[in-house]
Amino acid sequence: MRTFLVGGSPAGHAPHALAPAAGDRVIAADHGAHHARLWGWPVHLLIGDLDSLSPADVAAAEAAAVPIRIAPRAKDETDLELALAEAVAQGAETLILCGVLGGRSDHWLANLLLLARPELRGKDVCIADGRETIRLLRGDAASSLTLSGTAGDLLSLLPIGGDAVGVSTAGLAYPLADETLFLGQARGVSNVFVGPAARVWLRQGLLMVIHRFTGGETCLEDFS
Repeated sequence: MRTFLVGGSPAGHAPHALAPAAGDRVIAADHGAHHARLWGWPVHLLIGDLDSLSPADVAAAEAAAVPIRIAPRAKDETDLELALAEAVAQGAETLILCGVLGGRSDHWLANLLLLARPELRGKDVCIADGRETIRLLRGDAASSLTLSGTAGDLLSLLPIGGDAVGVSTAGLAYPLADETLFLGQARGVSNVFVGPAARVWLRQGLLMVIHRFTGGETCLEDFS
């Protein structure tokens, strides 16, 4: 079972060729319920202070008997953080965050950095927005990540929080072999798939792995 978390970014796009299937769970954070409604997705829980959700969307959720958990407006966490905490508490192992990019820069940057939360270590967590997916690779011993796609897809590797040490790649036009990507430098931007898969290894640090699908009508990432 996968858990989809739908945020309330006004610029969020539905994931390309990816939607909840039978048995999956959808948690909407505030205005995320509006996105889910537009995308035709079911909502199994609505959580947040509801300060950005229209009365019509609230009424639609109530009519669909969606459980609603209202949070106070004065709080330390964002609505998306509350939704993420709920998903983790429910034991979710595969989490797909949607509708969390674009709009205010402070919001989308905070949403990106949620991937670094310690309680997500060991879980399959991804941001999916339009034709892009974003994952965080943690340098625990010899960590690696395999991505499925098509030749011509773009892959960018961006260190966060410090340098990314021991980065190696396979299946890309510009390979890296046990190299360091330095914080603040853009060397890892816009690499290119040369076939149906690419792999990234990381020995130390944190690395944002941003995959942009350039063709095809199917999202080939493995979200099983």
